[in-house]
Amino acid sequence: MNLTYETISVNDIEILREPCNALMDYQKSKATITPERFDVMNFDTRLLPSMEKAVHNYTVVVKDEDKVVGYVYTNVSPKEVYANEFATFFDLSSVKADLVGCLSQFYIKDGYRQFGIGSKLFQLSMDWLDQFKEVEDRFIFVSNGNNHALEFYQQKGFKVSHDILDGFITVLRK
Repeated sequence: MNLTYETISVNDIEILREPCNALMDYQKSKATITPERFDVMNFDTRLLPSMEKAVHNYTVVVKDEDKVVGYVYTNVSPKEVYANEFATFFDLSSVKADLVGCLSQFYIKDGYRQFGIGSKLFQLSMDWLDQFKEVEDRFIFVSNGNNHALEFYQQKGFKVSHDILDGFITVLRK
């Protein structure tokens, strides 16, 4: 294994099409509550719109040689972005600042887990968010059935805030 970590710009985001779609497939495979919701979730409907609505985007890709084996996408967005036709992700009045930080997508290809990649990507994201002093609240949204991810984020200091969409998503907050 020859892993490298690379921060990519929005202009290079196309290299995440396949890994993002694999993430949606993985989440669907884990879901116990309305897994069919994932049928319309993919690179074009999840990652691209999120990047377009964000004020700041941060994406780190993990490669083994030239093959993308993981990534993390984190953003700073207006809190109103999280109240849309899909769901209201949190009580907007509970967030004092106009902007929130969100670790939005996190994927590590099977066979590459358990090597510390997740902890490194997580820390890079949190370090990046630290530069935005105006961001007081950080959120992570975990799809139902992904208990490993839920435990991982809780070990990193995030607390379960609430569930939305009848338990389809667990909202974690810090």
